[in-house]
Amino acid sequence: MTVPLVEFLASAHKMEEMLPDSGREVAFVGRSNAGKSSAINALANRHRLAFVSKTPGRTQTINFFGAGRNMRWVDLPGYGFAKVSKTEREYWGVLISAYLTQRKSLMGLILLSDSRHGLKPLDEQLIEWFVPTGRPVHVLLTKCDKLTQRESSAVLSATRITLTRRYPNCSTQLFSATANRGVAEANALIAAWLSQGAD
Repeated sequence: MTVPLVEFLASAHKMEEMLPDSGREVAFVGRSNAGKSSAINALANRHRLAFVSKTPGRTQTINFFGAGRNMRWVDLPGYGFAKVSKTEREYWGVLISAYLTQRKSLMGLILLSDSRHGLKPLDEQLIEWFVPTGRPVHVLLTKCDKLTQRESSAVLSATRITLTRRYPNCSTQLFSATANRGVAEANALIAAWLSQGAD
């Protein structure tokens, strides 16, 4: 499939700085060391669209990227690992919570989880909290190139079982930004979500 031209639009550190709540958006979220920025760059086929750092937790704002007419990708701050103050973590939590519950243009959530560790309690808490909105969640099991085929199959199976048993409207796949694995599959899903309700 053809990947849309994805371009940076704006950053927001508070609700009033966000872009108008119109059109359609897909949001990306995950632990600070899950490879979120690398995944966004791979999906967009861009090298430095999202900032990649060796220090987890560098995304400290909500970043908006244009992905076609009235369509956006939204990069949310990572959680769970970043070495920031308690006050800052709490503020991010409030900001992310407000975005995920109040944003009418949000069509679905891409959650990134390191395949070497599988879903962590913070990941499941976020899914459990978000699912009642009725919007879908798709889990990208990142860095799967670092696993053997047997290990990859095992974590994919375990994640599917967890999602099926506990969380409705959720799906998952293996993903590697480095090996370009799962990129086309994820892009197809994102495109489908963004096309919902399109004119």
